[in-house]
Amino acid sequence: MEDDILRYDIWIEEALRGVIRRSLTTVEEFGLPDDHHFYITFKTDHPDVNIADWLRAEYPDEMTIVMQHQFDDLGVGEDGFTIKLRFGGRPERLDVPFEAITSFADPSVSFGLQLKSLDQDDEDGDYDDLTPEELGLEPSANSSGVSTGNNDGDDLDDDKKTGEVIALDAFRKKQS
Repeated sequence: MEDDILRYDIWIEEALRGVIRRSLTTVEEFGLPDDHHFYITFKTDHPDVNIADWLRAEYPDEMTIVMQHQFDDLGVGEDGFTIKLRFGGRPERLDVPFEAITSFADPSVSFGLQLKSLDQDDEDGDYDDLTPEELGLEPSANSSGVSTGNNDGDDLDDDKKTGEVIALDAFRKKQS
């Protein structure tokens, strides 16, 4: 029902985006502690995403960025964040609204969130779950070409637990 006033699905998405906003605000204020680093995937075709034309051409639908050692000018607002990253040594500023984010992960603590881009209409009600690797819970997930600053070839310890991906499909309303 479209007129249902108890929209748990939307409230959960908003709360999870609040976790991302709070994480980025903390990093903006104090920097990234210890081994923490973020993999953030967002929809590049979201109308409020502002990235260089050449990046949009290379990533027409979705892009994953890595925040670790090589980022500058992080700014966090109520609706999104800005950051300057280097792509092939070339600095580029990205403006990303929280609504465009589809996943967020901090592999150092095996934490990951999967979100639905709030501007998308899901006509078929079918959601494809991302794997832990796609959420950045394995070092090989860096598909954006952004250097993580960790190129020493160390493998993850075999004893480390893998994180659990929180899928919200069970809470979303199915459209008829």
